[in-house]
Amino acid sequence: MSHPILETTDLTVRFGGHVAVDHISCSFNAGELTAIVGPNGAGKTTYFNLISGQIPVSEGRVKLGGSDITRMSVAQRTHRGIGRAFQLTNLFPNLSVLENVRLVVQSKAGRGFNVLSMADSHAELTGPAYDILERIRMTDQADQVVSELSHGDQRKLEVALLIALDPLVYMFDEPTAGMSVDEAPVVLDLIADLKTRKDRAILLVEHKMDVIRTLADRIIVLHNGALAADGDPVEVMASDVVQEAYMGRDLEEALANV
Repeated sequence: MSHPILETTDLTVRFGGHVAVDHISCSFNAGELTAIVGPNGAGKTTYFNLISGQIPVSEGRVKLGGSDITRMSVAQRTHRGIGRAFQLTNLFPNLSVLENVRLVVQSKAGRGFNVLSMADSHAELTGPAYDILERIRMTDQADQVVSELSHGDQRKLEVALLIALDPLVYMFDEPTAGMSVDEAPVVLDLIADLKTRKDRAILLVEHKMDVIRTLADRIIVLHNGALAADGDPVEVMASDVVQEAYMGRDLEEALANV
């Protein structure tokens, strides 16, 4: 039996007397897209922050490929294979879209993550970077300065950079937020394409239920920082917990029936 790519065991963080994430134990497998849902303030983004290293844990562990990464920095986790879109956004806002993607390709190729080394000697990296822009349908903006991009295009660039990084675990936090109805399908199609790779895990925080229905293999529900439900999308979405979160029913009553 294969081991999970990513595991959190009793993952907890406290801010003063407030428990923002409360002893969450979950494992995430290759070839699986897990949607993480819950009402505002449920702890979804904080849980992401603990996994990717933005905030230190109070209790518990994070494992990647069986190795404990709990005390590693964001950079160390990224190197090991944790990929979170916003970590790469606007690394160099004064460089072009293509140059930003090429920097990640350059780093992944072991050439270092140094803008000063982006010289003609790395011209062979431009092809792979351009291929990624083609997938995200941004070739027309390849030479545009990143700071001049619209919000929607910046979100698409996040996905392009994450694809260039090629992590073991893809983490998307509302990837289509702020996008137009024309832009969003491009990103959703790319995430769907990533699912076809059976050697990667995908975590998705999302509020749009139609997106969840389309993409999720599994749903976990957080409430007050704790794990309230975990399972098959059809069953979880029909549960009282999710109905409350999105339809306004009484949550305490719903949780009592879980």
